[in-house]
Amino acid sequence: MNHLHVVVGIGVVCLVLAARADTGGSGDRVSLPGTKPLTWRGDIASRLVEGVDRFLLREIDKVAGARKDAPDRKRLAHILGVRDARVAFDAPELVATTARPALVGRGSGYEVHAIRWPAFGDVHGEGLLLVPTGREAVASVVAIPDAAQTPEQIAGLTKGAAAASQYARRLAESGCRVVVPVVIDRAERMPKLPNREFLYRSAFELGRHIIGYEVQKVLACVDWLARDGKARVGVIGWGEGGLLALNAAALDTRIAAACVSGYFDDRRNVWREPIDRNVFGLLERFGDAELASLVAPRALVVEACRAPELTLPGGRGAPGRIVTPKLAAVRAEVRRAEKLVAGLKPPWRPRLVVSGDGSGPWGTAEALGAFLAALSPDAKLAEPGPAPKHLRTGFDPAARHARQLHELDRHNQHLLAESPQVRREFMKKLDTSSLPAFNKSVEWYRRYFRDEVIGRFDRPLLPPNPRTRKAYDKPKWTGYEVVLDVLPDVIAYGLLLVPKDMPPGERRPVVVCQHGLEGRPEHTIGRAKHAAYKAFAAKLAERGFVTFAPQNLYLFGDRFRTLQRKANPIGKTLFSIIVPQHQQITDWLGSLPFVDGGRIGFYGLSYGGKTAMRVPPLVSNYCLSICSADFNEWVWKNASSRSPYSYVRTGEYEIFEFDLGSTFNYAEMAALIAPRPFMVERGHFDGVAPDETVAYEFAKVRRLHNARLGIGDRCEIEWFAGPHTIHGAGTFDFLHKHLRRPKPK
Repeated sequence: MNHLHVVVGIGVVCLVLAARADTGGSGDRVSLPGTKPLTWRGDIASRLVEGVDRFLLREIDKVAGARKDAPDRKRLAHILGVRDARVAFDAPELVATTARPALVGRGSGYEVHAIRWPAFGDVHGEGLLLVPTGREAVASVVAIPDAAQTPEQIAGLTKGAAAASQYARRLAESGCRVVVPVVIDRAERMPKLPNREFLYRSAFELGRHIIGYEVQKVLACVDWLARDGKARVGVIGWGEGGLLALNAAALDTRIAAACVSGYFDDRRNVWREPIDRNVFGLLERFGDAELASLVAPRALVVEACRAPELTLPGGRGAPGRIVTPKLAAVRAEVRRAEKLVAGLKPPWRPRLVVSGDGSGPWGTAEALGAFLAALSPDAKLAEPGPAPKHLRTGFDPAARHARQLHELDRHNQHLLAESPQVRREFMKKLDTSSLPAFNKSVEWYRRYFRDEVIGRFDRPLLPPNPRTRKAYDKPKWTGYEVVLDVLPDVIAYGLLLVPKDMPPGERRPVVVCQHGLEGRPEHTIGRAKHAAYKAFAAKLAERGFVTFAPQNLYLFGDRFRTLQRKANPIGKTLFSIIVPQHQQITDWLGSLPFVDGGRIGFYGLSYGGKTAMRVPPLVSNYCLSICSADFNEWVWKNASSRSPYSYVRTGEYEIFEFDLGSTFNYAEMAALIAPRPFMVERGHFDGVAPDETVAYEFAKVRRLHNARLGIGDRCEIEWFAGPHTIHGAGTFDFLHKHLRRPKPK
C-alpha cells in the first residue's frame, strides 16, 4: 500500500437513508437540549467544502486588494527558495566532446557556443552563448525561453519558434552577448506527472522552489556578465521565461533592464495555473505589479501578447492551465505598478507594448527595440538576418535536459539528507532543562508553526449557533448530527455520540475521533462499513466516553485539493480552516453540561493522524493526542524521490507543506503537543512507511519526553501485527488512563 490515507467511496443518499432508518424518519424533530433544530437536507459535507471555497476566494480578493507591507526582496527570496549560496566562477565552460566541438552555430555577425556554468551546490546551468564577432558587445542579455522551448529554438538553430519571435537570435544580430539557459519542461517525468511538478514537490517541502532554482541559474549568469562592467545586463523571457525574468530583475538590482513577454497579469487566479507556479504566501505581498515596483527605477518592458497556452488535465499531477492574459488585466496591472512607485523622481513607468490586440506574436520589434534601447541607448535593433547555420548534426536536447533535471533532483535529495541538522539548529531555542522552562520556550515555536507553516486567519470565531438533530438511537448511546458556525461561510459538522448511562450532573471526558482521506463521520461509528475504522467512535461511546466525529475537509478529490491551491498563495493551508473548526468544536463541547472541558482528547486515523499532529499543538483544549496509521518520518515521506513510499510519486498533490524540512518534522510537531500525553498507533504492515522510519522518528519523541523532560509515562507507541487500521487496544487504555475514565468491567 503506497498511499497514506484511507480512501473510501460511499453514496451520500445511502448515508442519509440509513440515518433516517435509525430514527424512524423523525430525526429532524429531535435536537440536543439547548440547541436549534438542524433542518438542512442533502450532503452537509458538500456544503462545508463549498462554503470554504467561497471563503478562500474572498480572502484572495481581500489580500490582493489590501497589501500594506512594502514589497521586500528578502521575503521574495525566501518564498521562492532562493537560499543556497551561488558558486563563483570565472567564465562558463564550453561543452564539447572529441566528436563534437563547442561551436554549434554561426549567424550574421555572431557565433553560438554550447556552455554550462556553476549555479549553486552541485547544480549547473546549461545552454547556449551567442557572442558577437569582430566587435564589442553593446549589452549582455540572459534570454530565457518558455518551458516548452529549447535554447536552440529561440536562437534560430532549430524549428519551433517563428523567425520573428526568435528573440535571442535577434538580440545577437543587434550586437548583444546573449546567454540562453535551459528551462525545465512540463513533459511527463512519469505518467501524469510533469517534470516541473516532480521537482516542485520535493523542493517545496524543503523550503525551495523550481522557480527559485531557475532564477538562481539566471543570477549566476548575471554574476558573470556583470563582473567585467563593460556592458549593461538585461533579462528577457516569454511565458515561463517571462516569469523568471520578472522575478530575477525584482531580486537583483544589477539587472539594468527586463522584458517580460506573455506573462504579466493579475495573479489572483494563480491557483488555476500549473502547480509549479504555486508560491506559498506570494499574494500576501506580491502581485506582478509589486514585482515590477521592485524593478523600478530600472527599465521594464511588458509585452502583452499570446502566452504559451497550456492545459494540464491532472491525474497523478495537479490540473492546471495557462491562458493568454487579458489586455485589460495587463493594462490594469501596469497602472498599479506605476501607482506603487508614484513618488519616484524622476517618474517611472513600465513600457507597455501591445502585440496585435494583446494576443499577437511575442518578441515584436517594438518590444525588443525598447528593451535594447534601455540597455544601450546608441544601439539599434538590427533587421533580421538569415537563420544561423546549425553546425551540429543529430543533436538531441533530451540528454541535456535530463542532466539538468537530474542535478536539481540530486540537490533536493541532498537537502533532504541535511534537513535533520537544519531542524536541530532551528529547534535549539527549545529549553528542556525543566518543564516550566520548556512550557515557556515552546510557545515561540507554536506561534511560528501557526503563522508560518499552517497559516492563521486573524479574526475571531463566529458565535457557534449550534444546530443538531438526533440521527442514531443505539442501546448504549444516542447520536446527533451537529453543525456549528466557525467563520463566514465556514461551518463545522460532525456526529456527537452521548452515552446513555450518565447520571445527572456527571461530566464525562470526550474523544474527538477523526476520519481519514475521503472519509465521513459515519465511518467512525460503523454506519458505513469500512474495516479500517473498527467503529472506534462507537466503541469508545460504549466504554462511556462522549465522542465527536468531525467531518474534515479532505474529501471530493480535486474539490478539496483546489482549496489548498487557493489557500497557499495567501500563506494559508487546509489546516488554516481545520484549526479554527476544531477550536470551535472543542469550545462548544466544553460548554455542554455533561462534558468535562478539561478532558478532551484527539484520536485520528490516517489523514486524521495527520490532523493529530497539526491541530492539538494549536488547540489547547485538547489534553492529549493519538496519531494512528500516519506517524512516520514525514519530511522524507514527502520529499524523497527515491523511496516507493514517497508522495512525490502519488496523486496527493495538495499534501506538500512549504519548508517543513527546515522547521517541523513529526518529532518537532510532537514537541509542540508536549507536555500533554501523546501516543502513536502503528501496524507493522501499514504501507504508509516502513517500521524503521516510524521507529526512527518516534525515538526522537521518546527522547524528549523520557530523557529530557522526565514525563516518559505520557508518551507511548503501540506496535501491532496489522495493516493501515485502528487497532483499539493500547490506545483505548491510553485514553482511559489520561482522560481518567475507568475501564468498563
